[in-house]
Amino acid sequence: MKDMKFEYPLEGGDFIKAGYASSSLKKILNQLNLDPDLVRRIAVATYEAEVNVVAHAFRGIMKVLVSPERILIRVEDEGPGIPDIGKAMQEGYSTASDRVREMGFGAGMGLSNIKKNTDKLEIHSELNKGTVLEMTTLIKG
Repeated sequence: MKDMKFEYPLEGGDFIKAGYASSSLKKILNQLNLDPDLVRRIAVATYEAEVNVVAHAFRGIMKVLVSPERILIRVEDEGPGIPDIGKAMQEGYSTASDRVREMGFGAGMGLSNIKKNTDKLEIHSELNKGTVLEMTTLIKG
């Protein structure tokens, strides 16, 4: 398999399209006949990252690199940033607005679910500028 790259624009506040990037990527990974558990893990992690951008940022982009050894996913957003990454990693901690919570999002499980479903997660955030998530999942086999 040759390296493949994909990019998906993400729009803050657009809950109608939330999930489009992760489901599109899931279809591609299934077509590549990757392990179903690996595909599920990546779908969960990318969906959570995508919803975080929609719920908290103005806009963002999901960049994906699929190689024979690993899948690298970088989600960059323009938004308020994460004031306390340690707190944000705690299950149940959320800064989501009441509006976002009323729609059924913002339970505070996003970052912890991403961490559980990837082999490596790095988070870089700058207040009033945005956040970058770098997720790595190894392809075994």
